[in-house]
Amino acid sequence: MAKLWGGRFSGGPARALEELNASISFDMRLAPYDLAASKAHARVLHRAGLLDETELERMTAALTDLGRRVADGTFEVSLSDEDVHTALERGLVEQLGPLGGKLRAGRSRNDQIATDLRMYCRDHVRGLAADLIDLIDALVSQAAQHVETPVPGMTHLQHAQPVTFAHQLLAHVQAILRDLDRLRDWDARAAVSPLGSGAMAGSSLPLDPTAVAADLGFEAAAANSMDAVADRDFVAELLFVTATIGLHLSRLGEEVVLWSSSEFGWVELDDAYATGSSIMPQKKNPDIAELARGKSGRLVGNLTAMMVTLKALPLTYNKDLQEDKEPVFDSLDTLALLLPAVTGMIATMAVNVSAMAESAPRGFSLATEVADWLVRRGVPFRDAHEITGAVVTHCVSRGIELHEVDDSNLRSISPHLSPEVREVLTVTGALAGRTTPGSAGPKAVTVQLSGIGTQMADWRTWAATSVVPR
Repeated sequence: MAKLWGGRFSGGPARALEELNASISFDMRLAPYDLAASKAHARVLHRAGLLDETELERMTAALTDLGRRVADGTFEVSLSDEDVHTALERGLVEQLGPLGGKLRAGRSRNDQIATDLRMYCRDHVRGLAADLIDLIDALVSQAAQHVETPVPGMTHLQHAQPVTFAHQLLAHVQAILRDLDRLRDWDARAAVSPLGSGAMAGSSLPLDPTAVAADLGFEAAAANSMDAVADRDFVAELLFVTATIGLHLSRLGEEVVLWSSSEFGWVELDDAYATGSSIMPQKKNPDIAELARGKSGRLVGNLTAMMVTLKALPLTYNKDLQEDKEPVFDSLDTLALLLPAVTGMIATMAVNVSAMAESAPRGFSLATEVADWLVRRGVPFRDAHEITGAVVTHCVSRGIELHEVDDSNLRSISPHLSPEVREVLTVTGALAGRTTPGSAGPKAVTVQLSGIGTQMADWRTWAATSVVPR
């Protein structure tokens, strides 16, 4: 079949050009979206009087049949097809003859690909959201079982203050909720249809881009035909969101690596979500957690590649934009592979409550509680900080923990340190005092859990809403 662009050419392209120029090896996954857009375009051509009723019916039936053949693999493509648009037009012309060629009126591959890719991304973002919701469910389920389980909260990976394990898990949930917010915010900007913009200047045919936009599940038609075909902000922005999700999964993965180590011993991974060693039979390796860290680099790399591709491109369409699809496909595919594995790992890990509780007060993690206790008794925090530091120095020099300092030594360090200070020298007492909204105490964590549960119903509805016609 002749190239869609071959009107002025007397000869075919060189093999080297054909191999470099072709995107058919990866963009056929856009076929369902291209076919849906073609049906919408056919309906607009009919309303414009460019297709009669019989032609529209034949066109629509042929596009439906072509979609079936693409789905079941009986429609074959080759390098000579160049791209998804050329391949599908060939298939349509093979079925309809000259009638198939009428569909090209009023549109270009430039507005087709911009439309197809937006539809693909909007569709797959819903699946990504559903996978993120599943991970949130797994984290929340674990958190609900450990509202009162103490662990040492850390800064600089050093023991800082006791928190509950539920609070730590829910910190990861909050990050993922922001990812969901970004996806919905991205979708609002991506819901603009480029179809009708043609190559870059619109069309002289009496078409209706607004009707096509509504037909394809978009909220509006593009306001500027040049911007419509040149814009790939929606790609870069989505890659930023997927890269950020990757960073959040990487941070969670790193913590699981630590928690499951012999040094921590806080969790044990289920056999179904861990691997072993080919030489050391005792090993249980957190490969999923490590791959979550590793694949974050890939996701960040896709974002970087896209940003560099877009830098300094003149308006409007340039062939550089052929590089927009593979980073998106790869990032969405990577997360579709990674998220269920991370979710399974979190849902099935066994928590060692006693190891966590034993670790919680170590490293003088209750020191801040002493300082706050002094403040509640009128001691300026500057002085309370110094007094508490002196208590820690006393403990370090004797190799003891805070609760092991006797009353006489407390009094010798400061007259403000009465025996009543021992009420905050237990992890349970310290956590019970953390009652401010968003804090680590069991009561505050219970409120946090309730708030997350309320949000999730809305997110499930959004993720299940189809925005792309089939």
